[in-house]
Amino acid sequence: MALFPAFAGISEAPDSGSSRKELDWLSNPSFCVGSITSLSQQTEAAPAHVSEGSPLTRSPLKSEPSDESDTDKKLKQISRKKKKEKKKKRKHQHHKKTKRKHGQSSSSRSETDTDSEKDKPSRGVVGSKRESEKPKYKRKGDSCLGINPKKQCISWEGTSTEKKHSRKQVERYFTKKSVGLMNIDGAAISSKTEPPSSEPISFIPVKDLEDAAPVTTWLNPLGIYDQSTTQWLQGQGPPEQESKQPDTQPDSESAALKAKVEEFNRRVRENPRDTQLWMAFVAFQDEVMKSPGLYAIEEGEQEKRKRSLKLILEKKLAILERAIESNQSSVDLKLAKLKLCTEFWEPSTLVKEWQKLIFLHPNNTALWQKYLLFCQSQFSTFSISKIHSLYGKCLSTLSAVKDGSILSHPALPGTEEAMFALFLQQCHFLRQAGHSEKAVSLFQAMVDFTFFKPDSVKDLPTKGQVEFFEPFWDSGEPRAGEKGARGWKAWMHQQERGGWVVINPDEDDDEPEEDDQEIKDKTLPRWQIWLAAERSRDQRHWRPWRPDKTKKQTEEDCEDPERQVLFDDIGQSLIRLSSHNLQFQLVEAFLQFLGVPSGLTPPASCLYLAMDENSIFDNGLYDEKPLTFFNPSFSGASCVGRMDRLGCPRWTRGQNREGEEFIRNVFHLVMPLFSGKEKSQLCFSWLQYEIAKVIWCLHTKNKKRLKSQGKNCKKLAKNLLKEPENRNNFCLWKQYAHLEWLLGNTEDARKVFDTALGMAGSRELKDSDLCELSLLYAELEVELSPEVRGAATARAVHILTKLTESSPCGPYTGQVLAVHILKARKTYEHALQDCLGDSCVSDPAPTDSCSRLISLAKCFMLFQYLTTGIDAAVRIYEQVFAKLNSYVFPEGSGEGDSASSQSWTSVLEAITLMHTSLLRFHMKVSVYPLAPLREALSQALKLYPGNQVLWRSYVQIQNKSHSASKTRRFFDTITRSAKALEPWLFAIEAEKLRKRLVETVQRLDGREIHATIPETGLTHRIQALFENAMRSDSGSQCPLLWRMYLNFLVSLGNKERSKGVFYKALQNCPWAKVLYLDAVEYFPDEMQEILDLMTEKELRVRLPLEELELLLED
Repeated sequence: MALFPAFAGISEAPDSGSSRKELDWLSNPSFCVGSITSLSQQTEAAPAHVSEGSPLTRSPLKSEPSDESDTDKKLKQISRKKKKEKKKKRKHQHHKKTKRKHGQSSSSRSETDTDSEKDKPSRGVVGSKRESEKPKYKRKGDSCLGINPKKQCISWEGTSTEKKHSRKQVERYFTKKSVGLMNIDGAAISSKTEPPSSEPISFIPVKDLEDAAPVTTWLNPLGIYDQSTTQWLQGQGPPEQESKQPDTQPDSESAALKAKVEEFNRRVRENPRDTQLWMAFVAFQDEVMKSPGLYAIEEGEQEKRKRSLKLILEKKLAILERAIESNQSSVDLKLAKLKLCTEFWEPSTLVKEWQKLIFLHPNNTALWQKYLLFCQSQFSTFSISKIHSLYGKCLSTLSAVKDGSILSHPALPGTEEAMFALFLQQCHFLRQAGHSEKAVSLFQAMVDFTFFKPDSVKDLPTKGQVEFFEPFWDSGEPRAGEKGARGWKAWMHQQERGGWVVINPDEDDDEPEEDDQEIKDKTLPRWQIWLAAERSRDQRHWRPWRPDKTKKQTEEDCEDPERQVLFDDIGQSLIRLSSHNLQFQLVEAFLQFLGVPSGLTPPASCLYLAMDENSIFDNGLYDEKPLTFFNPSFSGASCVGRMDRLGCPRWTRGQNREGEEFIRNVFHLVMPLFSGKEKSQLCFSWLQYEIAKVIWCLHTKNKKRLKSQGKNCKKLAKNLLKEPENRNNFCLWKQYAHLEWLLGNTEDARKVFDTALGMAGSRELKDSDLCELSLLYAELEVELSPEVRGAATARAVHILTKLTESSPCGPYTGQVLAVHILKARKTYEHALQDCLGDSCVSDPAPTDSCSRLISLAKCFMLFQYLTTGIDAAVRIYEQVFAKLNSYVFPEGSGEGDSASSQSWTSVLEAITLMHTSLLRFHMKVSVYPLAPLREALSQALKLYPGNQVLWRSYVQIQNKSHSASKTRRFFDTITRSAKALEPWLFAIEAEKLRKRLVETVQRLDGREIHATIPETGLTHRIQALFENAMRSDSGSQCPLLWRMYLNFLVSLGNKERSKGVFYKALQNCPWAKVLYLDAVEYFPDEMQEILDLMTEKELRVRLPLEELELLLED
């Protein structure tokens, strides 16, 4: 039998003797295959017989090198190669075995080895060995053993005894595992406080945490081993829960969140009617999704869920649906659901859901306001006519609810105020869309519908009154603001109405009519010509066109039919205002709409919607005269007819001749409707409007126009003061004297002041208007030039001292005695204490006492500043602030009640303005640190984050101090807590001023040194501020914010991104015409596309391109 089957034929074939001898070693005639089993059994059953048998003989190794032929060498090489291959195979099999799992027991290994031995007969052949009997080493080197020990080497096969240490990467702090550890709530450690020993000790004693004796066992006789060491001594490993520490770590991370989720689930089960709890549960989902292991089912699902915004929305939506099932009548939950579904649903589906919600709750004014904003900001479905009719439907429905016509839904509290706010929002919407004629017609109709209503229709519901009003509107009778307007009531009774003061200024003194030529320079680019002509027409054609009967005009004579306003355009929006306060606010809103600074702030619901120009950043004369600066509060809303480019200073320049006549007619019409303080306020607004135009002439140094304007203004003031009810009106006297002072007539102004103070009699500090008059007189004296400041200060002290005396104030005669100053100080102190005591007792505080407290505190602060110093004035402010702050913000509550806190807040705000103005003036005239002013402004802005005057002062002083880090930290603190948009706007303005300053330094003396002074990331910071401001609801729909963002990107030269921001702005504010005009200026190549878009959305385009081409050809 051959040992190798491949050579069986060779061994059996007859051949020569030499070849036979060479292949003798391949055969073993004593071996039989059948004896393998018996041999294995004998070795297993009786191993003793092996030793008793005959001894094994070992044949000598045959070595005949002399007889070796070439074939012998080849065969040896082949056998060596085969041996090497076999060794490689064994080594490979050995590595495979070492990689087997360690979970197999030793018994299973022996069984598999026995089975493999039975299956492989070759292992029983002579020369074969068991795997355990094979050597684990390999000899290297060809020399004989013992000749050269240096060349002898042994390489061990198999696994090395040293363990392979896996290289574990060090985890950084931002990895998921480390962040999870940081989120775990730590256990609070507190030590028992013991009184310090009287004697000093040389070391810090370390006390034992546990005084109990250690537990001893037979394995732990001293009680010093921990649990893991004891388990190791017993031959045990750690428990599975401890060995899998990374797997249990997410459980420790999410334990607190799981507890909160369970708590929320339990509470909503117990109180399913608590809508605030449901809303808190929805808001909590954002925190839950930061650790997604709570909802993960499979491995790898955590990352997917963490990155999935849709999962968060779906989870919130499921909670809201459960909440709505338990609270079918909750509007807040349904609104939250609709806001959430904007990410899922199409706009058409959303509109249908909104309509269903409005149908179910037609009496909810807040819901109507949100619905209108939603429809306004949907660019795909937006059009001016659709939104305008929607406003009409809203106001007519709410009017029917207020009248009681809709029996199923009663009127909610505050419905009338909300209707008035929605009416103003509609007027500003039409103004911003370019339809100024419709907005002015709405105000005209509301003035007649509110103040000139016939007695015969007053008892009818609103719908019936509107039907009676239609014939008057279509009759062609002059309306409010037009010459000869008598009102609806006079028209119905066919009788004249009079009684108001008519002031007819000389026609010769009026400024000449402006040139009607729209295109003055045809060499300019086409887009510049169109912009100039469009803005010119906006400025001239904001009044509705009416046919002039004296010229025999008809409606067909109108060149632009859009300038005519029909009754269908305004009929649905007419509402009834029964509150006298709202009626006066209507007049103030109309005047402010025309550009008259009436002091009315738009309602909070439409304040940021109406904000479209950057006058809120203009300091005016505040830097030059911080005590007597003129501050017309327009709140960032443009007046009608003004669509100037961003960056133009907002000064009251007035309208053209027809516009000025329109404003005068409105004043003549509405002033007889009021009396007392309201009429005084209207006269004050009118005179302030004329003074503002004088300031504009002073600013532009137009001497010719300043002379005529000053003459007209003085004539108006004298005519108003001639009226019997205005002769003792100190507000008008104050404005008249201020006008003379502005015109440079200082002596004439002093005479006016002295005359007014001489009329006061013995009213002393009880009249707030008298205190304000004396305060302005003293402030004007203090702000005189440094050359005469000493005498002026003495005059101011004389004025404020005489205010406390019972005798009438006379002209200045000389230095005031110290005794009179001491008496005046005591009088001020007692009056302030009495005023604080009387005001704080009554709740809510009356308006008269609040205004008296404001004027008294301001006069006392200025008196202390002039007589003692700035520190004394600051102490007065701190005293009043400490007293009133407890009423504005009572202890234990974040805010006071709405009735009392609002009145006290206005008092504190006015006194704070006086405090900061005094500090600024003192810093201007002397050396004084900036820290007190900065601290005062910071404290005030935390309380009044919407005050634009305080923000302007803060930004200006911080820009001079170059302390960017403090400013940024402060803005970040305010923007996190305040809901107002002003902190975002002024934060952006502060960074822009800093960027402008850096660029100025870099281009100093005509050199550019960009490399030495880097920008330090200001551009990216400003862009981040814009993006964060846009995320708020008020910011995303504020046209001013979008205009500023677009202007900033264009200034960087990034046209592509600027276009993207422009179209994003249209998605949120598609009604703002100024955005389209800015886009024409920034992207003139796309003017045709932008104008087509305006026409598609029905915005007012007063000069079509076809007409422009004709004008250029002429």
